[in-house]
Amino acid sequence: MRFSTYFLFLLICLPAIVSGQDKLVLKEISFVFDYKDVSGTVGDFRSTSRVDIDKPENAFFEGSVAVQTLKTGNFFRDWAIRGRKYFNEEQYPRIFFKSIKVTGTSEGLKATGLLTMKGTTNSLLIHFKRTKEGLIGQAELYTSDYGIAIKKKREENKVTITMAFELK
Repeated sequence: MRFSTYFLFLLICLPAIVSGQDKLVLKEISFVFDYKDVSGTVGDFRSTSRVDIDKPENAFFEGSVAVQTLKTGNFFRDWAIRGRKYFNEEQYPRIFFKSIKVTGTSEGLKATGLLTMKGTTNSLLIHFKRTKEGLIGQAELYTSDYGIAIKKKREENKVTITMAFELK
């Protein structure tokens, strides 16, 4: 059951971000469970995030995604990872992220925050790069750090999360 990649996403459920007069709209949160190269998406984004690209110190990211929306393209795997052994969707239906610090970088933004999955909270660092179309965010986490151990070795539970935002 290589569903670990669904997290992240969780991580950062940001449907709309304001940048001066422009608006960044979340297009997709995707993930890759690195060890087995299993990929997927997560949805049902809810957010109160605000970002002024020109003043990152005023930025704030807070949002969630629904565990129910984790999709890897394999119905049985998706059903299993949402179950009690892994994500326990009944008890923990959403994954939450809340920033504690946002700073500007030469490429875009860096957001440090707290990710809560399956009742466990850990820090998460997201790097955002500016593109012609908007922003691309990336973060890495280990599902085993959140009580979701797909494999026995920590390094085999690594997930890379990507968030794509489009400038409107």
